[in-house]
Amino acid sequence: MVAIFVSELMGTMVMLALGCGVVGNVLLERSKGQNSGWIVISAGWAVAVLCGVLVAQGLGGPAWLNPAVALAARLARPGPGLAATLAGIAGEFAGAFLGAVLAYLIYLPHWRLTPDPGLKLAVFATGPAIRSYGANCLTEALSTFLLMFILCAMSASRFAGGLGALTVGALIWGLGLSIGGSTGYALNPARDLGPRLAHALLPIPGKGPSDWSYAWVPVVGPILGALAGSGTWMLVARMGR
Repeated sequence: MVAIFVSELMGTMVMLALGCGVVGNVLLERSKGQNSGWIVISAGWAVAVLCGVLVAQGLGGPAWLNPAVALAARLARPGPGLAATLAGIAGEFAGAFLGAVLAYLIYLPHWRLTPDPGLKLAVFATGPAIRSYGANCLTEALSTFLLMFILCAMSASRFAGGLGALTVGALIWGLGLSIGGSTGYALNPARDLGPRLAHALLPIPGKGPSDWSYAWVPVVGPILGALAGSGTWMLVARMGR
């Protein structure tokens, strides 16, 4: 149980340090990557997930890095017990917070130079292009449905399974490029909630509110979507046998 907590904490910390970091690189004033765009953000997040998975696997963990995926995987097939699953989820939330703190420290001189508080929040947390809570939650649920359904397919594929973390990174890149533009493709309750809490607590110059009214969307949507994706895969796989 301790091993799962540590592996999920460290893997998620690395993922969020790099993921929040690439957003900071694109959005913050006088960064060398400023205004480099969505493709850079999507590619950076793909590498962030790849590195997080490698770290967690290297420490002997399941490399969920995502409470929604952890819950769906727990229901889909035998694996770590409930206590170990909950320990992993706790590690994911803690790691996401710590990773966001690292990104904050890496870009420390840039916060004061960035006048827009919305851009500062965007480094940490997701937000919708068009705010409509029901539609935004549906987008997150469907996006995470696709994530989980494809992850299940990868685990069943001899080819994809052999490539491991590379295929997961490629999947995240593809999802970001294809369907990430509506809500910022959180896909992961820890990825959003941990850094959002860091934004609220850190002494960021000129920051605005942390938009807690939206914070439930990237928590509820991904959990529902991951459970639906896993359940649909199990149903379809049984029908194909």
